[in-house]
Amino acid sequence: MNRRDVLLSAIAAGASFAMTDAHAQTMPSRYSAMALQTRCDAVNQDTTKEAARARMAATMGRVSSQIGAAKGFLKGFNGYDLKLVVLPEYWLTSFPLGETREQWQAKAAIDMSGHEADAIAAMAAKHGVFLCSNHYENDPHFPDLYFQANVVYGPNGDVVLRYRRMISLYTPSPYDVWDKYLDAYGADAVFPVAHTEIGSLGTIASEEILYPEIARMVVFKGAEILLHPTSEVGSPALTPKHISKMARAVENIAYVVSANSAGIYGTPVAANATDGMSIVLDWYGRTMAEAGTGETFNANAVLDISALRETRRKTGMTNTLSRLPLSAFKQTYADTRLAPANKTPDGKMIERAEVLARQRAVIEAMVNAGILR
Repeated sequence: MNRRDVLLSAIAAGASFAMTDAHAQTMPSRYSAMALQTRCDAVNQDTTKEAARARMAATMGRVSSQIGAAKGFLKGFNGYDLKLVVLPEYWLTSFPLGETREQWQAKAAIDMSGHEADAIAAMAAKHGVFLCSNHYENDPHFPDLYFQANVVYGPNGDVVLRYRRMISLYTPSPYDVWDKYLDAYGADAVFPVAHTEIGSLGTIASEEILYPEIARMVVFKGAEILLHPTSEVGSPALTPKHISKMARAVENIAYVVSANSAGIYGTPVAANATDGMSIVLDWYGRTMAEAGTGETFNANAVLDISALRETRRKTGMTNTLSRLPLSAFKQTYADTRLAPANKTPDGKMIERAEVLARQRAVIEAMVNAGILR
């Protein structure tokens, strides 16, 4: 089997590759990581699939050049190789704005083993980096749905991690087809972690940074670096999401690399509503580097995995992971019923009106249960 066949097989399987002994021996203790704040050229303005794919190709060419330039600059600036790049949420397409789910799937969702996926993998291989992409993708197991995915490609082009966003109001998620998803991929694929030569990688998609459980799931599987593609409202003041990034770093003793958009162009929404705030945080929630506005690679920092691992092994009050009384939480979680699984058990699309009606039903149930008053 040649390299391309291995790549496509890995993509189709959603494979996650463990760190080998050889990787452990050659693992760099320090390297540069970057949250690339790049603009999004929205495919919303395209009326055909062909036009949208041409726009995606142009975006990939531009972003690839930006990664290459950043890699050369950072090596000359701080002497450390750029090993990890996180791209913003839906950097390739923007988000649906007026399109039906079927229209958006046809125009903006890429195939797991298609041309666009191969091209993103080739970007990672060209620059020799671990590349985290957030994009919409089709899945042959669920032909009538699409998922929003964080996919991490390794420096040889292999997929090392595929995570489908679990909490999303309008985009289908694995939880909507929970039983079928588990049958297709198994529980280990729901919150995957990639144990690599640069450390153990986990991902969080966009607003999921607001939910502590998402980060916990991957940290309990060994994640040391939380990769966070996002496209959020920029502000000179602290926002709930920005506060949550710091919280996730502190409570999990983990690095957070969060990449925001440098504006979304080609929709009626003011382009720079989502701009700035890309950030790299250490495990104390301290800012190592943060971007201003516009396209920039200024949110880059040198990560020290050995220091992180040493901190996680120390005793004392700051070792939050070692002090979690999980058994005390278990029963309350088990007894609490909120958003139900299998919202679309037949694997069919549902529209926004029905999504909101179901959310109202959950809120009413929370009132009846005394959770809300």
